[in-house]
Amino acid sequence: MSSEPARPAPTADSPLPRRSLAVCALIGAALMAALDEVVFHQILHWHHFYDRSTRGVALLSDGLLHTAELLGLVAGFFLYADLRRRRALAPAHGVAGFLLGLGAFQLFDGIVDHKLLRLHQVRYGVDITGYDVAWNTGGLVLLLAGAALAVRAGRRDRDQGPDRDPYGNPDRPTA
Repeated sequence: MSSEPARPAPTADSPLPRRSLAVCALIGAALMAALDEVVFHQILHWHHFYDRSTRGVALLSDGLLHTAELLGLVAGFFLYADLRRRRALAPAHGVAGFLLGLGAFQLFDGIVDHKLLRLHQVRYGVDITGYDVAWNTGGLVLLLAGAALAVRAGRRDRDQGPDRDPYGNPDRPTA
């Protein structure tokens, strides 16, 4: 038996900031994976997800990445729709989460996949230094923007107090 009181079920007009942030981060990461896969793997043909084997394995790895990104997008949008249906979406936290997801995927791909695991590089046959810098800087900028917006949204939540509208409308008290 837990000593913590049970949390009340969320009701209409009861935003869930953490869930909004997490759901939108999932959507952001899946969208960035989709952009990476479509642009760099399919359109430009610069690399596959796993380039250290045969062409067949490389294509299979792209298919698995595509499957994962689609599952992430579908799950994310179902969870997002549920937040909207319950009127529990915290929009500022959602935007922050979306940017965090975009940046987290980009940085993870650039640092872990490209450098630590060496699954693939951004591009082959050229000096990749500029590509690496641009790739990781872009991810860092997105991640920092998301973090700044998350902090700002959290401060705004604390400053509003319990008798203010959770969506920021000063004319509509919650009680």
